[in-house]
Amino acid sequence: MSANVTLGIVGSVVVLVAIVEMMRRHRLREKYAVIWFFVALGVLTFAVFPGFLNWIAKLAGVAVPANLLFFLGSLVLLVLTLQHSYELGRLEEKTRTLAEEVALLRLEAAKRDSQPPEAG
Repeated sequence: MSANVTLGIVGSVVVLVAIVEMMRRHRLREKYAVIWFFVALGVLTFAVFPGFLNWIAKLAGVAVPANLLFFLGSLVLLVLTLQHSYELGRLEEKTRTLAEEVALLRLEAAKRDSQPPEAG
């Protein structure tokens, strides 16, 4: 077994153990765990079957298999960045809405506190 295969297998197992541990401690949400699980599974596949990357590179018409690997890694990072940007924008909007609602509730409470009691 070559050093590349060993490094790939060890790296994948470490990532998989980290995913499980982070989910157990509620530090990683399930939807992100699925993404990282597939990344680790892909690395493990390419580590155990190094000829698979060569075959895919030939199929895609890429001269150097490492270039295909870097391209696929860049695509994964791009998709993760876009997804996080979407969620960040959504959470910013939600935070703004909640801040406005709290301000309105505080204003209403302040008005209620400053009014004299009604005679009944």
